[in-house]
Amino acid sequence: MPWTPDDVDRAILRVLRLDGRKPNAEVAQEVGLSPSACLRRIRIMEDRGVIRGYTVITGPENDDMRGVDVVVQVTLERQTEDYLSRFENAVRQCPEIRECFLMGGNVDYWLRLRTESVAAYEAIHGEVLSRLPGVTRISSSFAMRDALRPKRINR
Repeated sequence: MPWTPDDVDRAILRVLRLDGRKPNAEVAQEVGLSPSACLRRIRIMEDRGVIRGYTVITGPENDDMRGVDVVVQVTLERQTEDYLSRFENAVRQCPEIRECFLMGGNVDYWLRLRTESVAAYEAIHGEVLSRLPGVTRISSSFAMRDALRPKRINR
């Protein structure tokens, strides 16, 4: 049976995105539900895969060691299944690549990398990315800030 989220479900998701460890009673209070009704909705969203899990976002010990997030757009020579498969298998071998999306539109892949510095990214660009199978074009952008990352929560 299809499930369509309502305004209350979306409010629960907003609260949990900011703090996935927030106690159910506090989530319920923020969205105007009883704790039992709130927990029931959360369980339904978990069962249906809307909420696929909870995670820990680690941070550096100090802001100077944060590193650099790089968004890379990659265009391949061809989009045959063989080219896509070879590219994706090669990407899995690079631990700095945190996300890899096959895209529709002007580019074939969108990657997100995390490196310790711009110089470290330059090395990855030359030694890894430019040597990936089928790559014809690479365009890199450096993130200044993750505007959606939750602020540090003091407990």
